[in-house]
Amino acid sequence: MIRTLIVDDSALVRTIIRDFLESDGSFTVVGEAENGLEALQKARTLNPDLITMDIEMPVMDGLEAIEGIMKTMTSPIVVISTKDTAKNAYEATVKGAIEFYSKVNFTTAISSEKRQEILCSLKRISRTKGSHQTSQSQLNREVVAREIRGVVIAASTGGPKALMSLCAAIPATFPVPMVLVQHNSSGFDAGFAQWLNDYTPLVVKLAEDREVPEKGKLYVAPTDKHLALSGGRFIFDTGEPVHNQKPAADILFKSAAKYWGAGAISVVLTGMGSDGAEGTRYIRQAGGITIAQDEASSMIYGMPKAALDTGCVDLVLPLDQISFKLIELTNP
Repeated sequence: MIRTLIVDDSALVRTIIRDFLESDGSFTVVGEAENGLEALQKARTLNPDLITMDIEMPVMDGLEAIEGIMKTMTSPIVVISTKDTAKNAYEATVKGAIEFYSKVNFTTAISSEKRQEILCSLKRISRTKGSHQTSQSQLNREVVAREIRGVVIAASTGGPKALMSLCAAIPATFPVPMVLVQHNSSGFDAGFAQWLNDYTPLVVKLAEDREVPEKGKLYVAPTDKHLALSGGRFIFDTGEPVHNQKPAADILFKSAAKYWGAGAISVVLTGMGSDGAEGTRYIRQAGGITIAQDEASSMIYGMPKAALDTGCVDLVLPLDQISFKLIELTNP
């Protein structure tokens, strides 16, 4: 059983989250807290396998509580908040939270597939408690220098914190556009772009339909629609989810392979599932350069491993080396 601590200042919301978790049979709620200070005290006493955390609370808010808990504990924390606090929800990943979800997923009717996806993610996150992996040497292919036209990136669970680190080292003079699919809760995309913009010299913005991507900018795929490149512009696709994701990195990567060809670089970062793996194959077949984050630096080694398993990854790198490799590859 996954011993869970629920933190929210609303008794009703705590009950809803409890019912959501306990309906699965794999979770047992061992405690509840109505503010950050109480959460800090109960976390230390109960040592739960998983903590759900609200952001805006009296006495002590969620950000302070997360920071305090992470100083002495390894219990994984997920934020359950509203889109009104989206920017703070991403700031929570800097403090140590692993993932965040919109309260809408818990307080309104959602599909059984979405429910199972969230429950599966929470189970996997709970297994990261106290985990630590040592670095492993990786055999990387020799990459031939060529003119680079653009970079596409895929990220999911653990992605915001990884992207903050990666993008902080990319200069404003980066010579090609970067395009990102980060799996986000609906309505959190604008807050994510605003948050990430504070941590990088790049201009970070949501991609717009028919927009022409420019160098020195990082474009974020909006939620609830697929993003692709066509004729030098962004286009939106409102089709069905791919790998239960919308937007899906595979669709972006495939379009980049077609449009940028050998001038494309793909990067697959931490996350659950396999989104980006098939797209990695397309980039490689088009002659582009493919990169995957290594296991030791990945919070969740799902998407990078799936990409690696295709046999089409050129470079497997620790997170702190990826930005410098991108700079090197785009400035031959």
